[in-house]
Amino acid sequence: MTLALIAGQGALPQLLACARPDAICYHLDGFAPDDMSSQPFRIERLGSLITALQANGVTEVCFAGRIARPRLDPSAIDAATLPLVPRMMQALQAGDDSALRVVLEIFEEAGLHVIAAQDVLPSLLVVPVQGTPSDRDRKDIARAMQVHAALDPLDVGQGCVVAGGQVLSIEAMPGTDWMLASLRHFDGPVGGVLFKAAKARQDRRVDMATIGPDTVTGAAAAGLSGIAVVQDDILVLDAQEMTHRLTRTGLFLTTWTQ
Repeated sequence: MTLALIAGQGALPQLLACARPDAICYHLDGFAPDDMSSQPFRIERLGSLITALQANGVTEVCFAGRIARPRLDPSAIDAATLPLVPRMMQALQAGDDSALRVVLEIFEEAGLHVIAAQDVLPSLLVVPVQGTPSDRDRKDIARAMQVHAALDPLDVGQGCVVAGGQVLSIEAMPGTDWMLASLRHFDGPVGGVLFKAAKARQDRRVDMATIGPDTVTGAAAAGLSGIAVVQDDILVLDAQEMTHRLTRTGLFLTTWTQ
């Protein structure tokens, strides 16, 4: 089966491209992936992209990497995309989860099977567990899970930070790295836990939460004690380097059950 990789920014697209060197790679104009070649397309020509994928024998599509919500220029819409405009406008005005569902529907209605990054590279789901959380950490993890579940209907972020039972930060559009960096300017409780998991109604084929070496560095710089994730809800980027940084910083990384 021929795979098209719709690549965004960050480390994930390159990992998938290395795992599937036969994949045809594209990126949304303005959001070129790091350290890999791909063909740009404009959102106003989405219909033409789908037609090109079909013409090239593509049967599977994988979305990976970060992008910002694009702006739609009505003057640049081509004839192939015009029938999709009402649904595209709906997607651009909706929350992240709803917007992604519309995009996936458009591709799948064209006969293109959307697969997840973890289907391309199953090792992304292997969490390099290390260290042991203390009793206080466990209480913070339990509290973080409550917060995460309460936020799910609001379509916010996939993570939060809790220390001493207090909610220090909630992940929103700027992402995990920004959230952790912001904690360096806050004189809060000692220690704390970063918790990350998928939202209950999230489509795990796209927009999976990720952790990587920078997550460990950011958590350590914020003075946290460790990181807790839900198994199979998180993609792990460069597990070997994560293990090295966990060892150097003394942070724990544990999996939790919701």
